[in-house]
Amino acid sequence: MHCMKAVIAQLNLLVGDLKGNAAKILDAAKSAAAVNADLLLTPELSICSYQPEDLLLRPSFISACKTEVEALATQLPPTLAAIVGLPWRDETGLYNAAAVLRGGRIEAIYRKMDLPNYSVFDDKRYFEHGNAATVVDVGGVRVGLLICEDIWFPRAAALAREAGAQVLAVINGSPYDTEHLDGREAACRERCGEQGLPILFCNLVGGQDEIVYDGQSFVMDGKGEVVQRLPGFVEATAVVEFEGATPIPVRYNRPQGRVADVYAALVLAVKDYINKNRFPGIVLGLSGGIDSAVVLAIAVDALGRDRVRCVMLPSKFNASISLDDARWMAGVQSVRYDEIPIEPVYEAFEAALADQFKGYPVDASEENLQSRIRGTILMGISNKTGFLVLTTGNKSEMTTGYATLYGDMAGGFGVLKDCDKELVYDLANWRNTLGRVIPERVITRAPSAELRNDQTDQDSLPEYPILDEIMALYMEQNLSAAEIKAKGLPPADVDKVVRLLRINEYKRRQAPVGPRVTPRGYGRDWRYPITSGWRE
Repeated sequence: MHCMKAVIAQLNLLVGDLKGNAAKILDAAKSAAAVNADLLLTPELSICSYQPEDLLLRPSFISACKTEVEALATQLPPTLAAIVGLPWRDETGLYNAAAVLRGGRIEAIYRKMDLPNYSVFDDKRYFEHGNAATVVDVGGVRVGLLICEDIWFPRAAALAREAGAQVLAVINGSPYDTEHLDGREAACRERCGEQGLPILFCNLVGGQDEIVYDGQSFVMDGKGEVVQRLPGFVEATAVVEFEGATPIPVRYNRPQGRVADVYAALVLAVKDYINKNRFPGIVLGLSGGIDSAVVLAIAVDALGRDRVRCVMLPSKFNASISLDDARWMAGVQSVRYDEIPIEPVYEAFEAALADQFKGYPVDASEENLQSRIRGTILMGISNKTGFLVLTTGNKSEMTTGYATLYGDMAGGFGVLKDCDKELVYDLANWRNTLGRVIPERVITRAPSAELRNDQTDQDSLPEYPILDEIMALYMEQNLSAAEIKAKGLPPADVDKVVRLLRINEYKRRQAPVGPRVTPRGYGRDWRYPITSGWRE
């Protein structure tokens, strides 16, 4: 007796590359046909990838997606039912849709019912709500289609079951953050409890600007148990076999853990941002400190040593151990390393500004000049070589404005933008378990911008564990300053962090994009006014 066989294609796609994406889907379909599969699942909006943002407002883009899917249908193995995501326009509006391709044509269209409009999602900006189930017969099994957000709420799954579904097939563009995997599985488990149907969950993988899609697709039986799982942060396909409408369990590797996943997400984000935008490589300022050390490790793991170069830009304030550690890290990673002292340039700037600075005390202006000289040199190398500058600032610094506009904020991609300082240390320690690439004293010595004598970050900021906790409670969880103080955190530190966060919005708006790895990052899901009279 023939039992249904499905293939989950966890693909890394490129927004707007319709032909390239179609070619990937076709390759997956041929592989599925080679194992006699009946069903192929591809991710949400797979023909154009997710999220295409305001490309969806262009009529030519919508029509090109439909044309590409129609052409793809004619090339697929004729007996295979392939689920391909696309933006679909009809007389009632534009929909986030899933097309069933079989027999050389579009056999059916499912329109996404639940549209997310929070965090990084803007589906209601573009799409209408669908209101009807789509169930297709595949290998003798009735398969109900859902798209991403549909599985988080009861209605779409209930309508699919009412229409006769025995299995739910969900295509997704579900972004990574440190809490999302558990949330996905919990939502699917709820639907299993309500409907008693197994779930095929196919998720997108890859970096897309500031969003990382982690894959980690899975199969859940009707009792809510995960019986098969695809790996995280890599393109992969998996064959799912059924006995009747019940998926057969297979062995799988469990997720590695929070820090390992964050590291993998950052590596994937750098790799895809550089490669999909066709940069030849990256350049970064290697200071001998913890942040640039972690960024260097991520860059080499993402791109290989030949596409990474680093520059040490010392001044008279840099400790000798900073130079020693920078040289050691560049050497152990076998990347190109240059030293360009900035003291002569700084002296020229001081001379040029002497009349303007006369009568004013020495303050952060002189410190920021040093940072801006470094930024200018790195951008000069970038312009000449085409290598993109990776910035090295972290989320704690972005929160408090402990960064220099047009200085250490100058660059194209902020790798650690959504990682607080404590997480940066965790990443360094975890990466060293794979082979030491960061000296222990870089991890243990007091962090410093080295812009004046005997400077440490804690001259200007609360201790990082306290700062990071305040930031997480206020920025990620929306607690008030009073509520944070009630948890026992130092009132003066709470007031200071909240004030610094408020007055530095203008800096964050000018920061480079960077990968979001927490439930709330600065970027698409942080939209505060720069000009505001609100005080809590």
